[in-house]
Amino acid sequence: MSTEADFADAHRLPRTPPPQAPAPPAEDPRTAVLRPVPPERPAKPGPGPMPAGPAAAAGGPPPENIPPRPTHAPATPPADKPSVPPQTVTDRSAAPRDTAAFHLANSGALWNGDPKRSGTGRTEDEAAPDDLPPPTGRPLTGPLVPPPPATPPYTPPAPAPHRSVRRTALAAAGLVLGVGLVAGAAAGSWLAGDANGSPAAEAVFAHGRETWHSAPVDTLFPPTLNGLGTGPGGADRTWIRIAVAPDSGCAGAFDPLLTKALAPVGCNRLVRATYVDATRTSVITVGAVSTKADRTGMQDLRRRFAKEHLDTRTDLMPRPYAAKGTPAAGFGPAQRASWSIRVLDDLPVVVYGVSGFADGRTVDDPQPAAEATRTGATTAPAEAGLGHDAKAVTDRIEQTFRKQAAKGTTEPQ
Repeated sequence: MSTEADFADAHRLPRTPPPQAPAPPAEDPRTAVLRPVPPERPAKPGPGPMPAGPAAAAGGPPPENIPPRPTHAPATPPADKPSVPPQTVTDRSAAPRDTAAFHLANSGALWNGDPKRSGTGRTEDEAAPDDLPPPTGRPLTGPLVPPPPATPPYTPPAPAPHRSVRRTALAAAGLVLGVGLVAGAAAGSWLAGDANGSPAAEAVFAHGRETWHSAPVDTLFPPTLNGLGTGPGGADRTWIRIAVAPDSGCAGAFDPLLTKALAPVGCNRLVRATYVDATRTSVITVGAVSTKADRTGMQDLRRRFAKEHLDTRTDLMPRPYAAKGTPAAGFGPAQRASWSIRVLDDLPVVVYGVSGFADGRTVDDPQPAAEATRTGATTAPAEAGLGHDAKAVTDRIEQTFRKQAAKGTTEPQ
């Protein structure tokens, strides 16, 4: 430890010349971030007698800028860095203190003695991350997240080959079926007759004029008629034949106005029969008039009935056949409740049916079958099902005459 005696003759020391700034060292990239170290002052002579300087001889005051005495030897810089000139530091305590940033940046090189480390904490062989080329060859301006793959446009799958084959087969089957239906319709029109006067139609029409006596009576008027779903609300109906009238002319069979309406086609023969339903509550007379008209005359009469609604007029009703000793014995003109008239244009035949109550009660407001069978009808004939009886029985007899007329043209003569 120094004492005041060591500096007793300090006023006799010569004035120290100002330090000269050393030449700036060559720029080293490893120490570019560090602050330059100030130059070292020359070492002070040890304690002992010192020569007196001019200031002491003149009796002037002692110098005020005297540096403190060094206490340790300066550190020696690494020897493997020839580019940096060695600096002699005799008194580090006299030099300016290092900053925290300096120690943080150079702690590894200063304390570990690694000459290959620079002030940035990397070796000379290492490169900074920013010096590496981008992986994709483009500048890193956005986030290092690969963009999502582009979604390819949707392409509908091609139809399976078997579907095309199936569709082709269905189309071919439909074509064959269509051709078959057309051919069947043409054949049916030729066999059953059409409006063009084909030979088959003329043959059926001619044979229909003779059906009334060529077919057995039980064929034209079966002993029992079954009507599935023909009653009110779709109920099944059954009718039993109770009387068959001998074939005759048309005199007295119709009201005068209906006789006048049928006069243009003439009356060749009339056949009739009377039925009673299974419950014996209603009676029905059905008949067929074989006319003398040709095909054109029957077509004209049919158009007139449709145009003038002659089949719905109460003064143009057919009369019943009241057979004695049967449930229809009291079935007269006053008991008629509902009726139906059909003028056929493919056969020289007029078919009709008329119904009434089996107990012989009179009906003041008879109603055509077309109106008595409508949904919601509340008249007595409608609620009793007499309109359904007249319509259904007439339908059965009409079908029988058509079938027998067509059948006669195919039987050997």
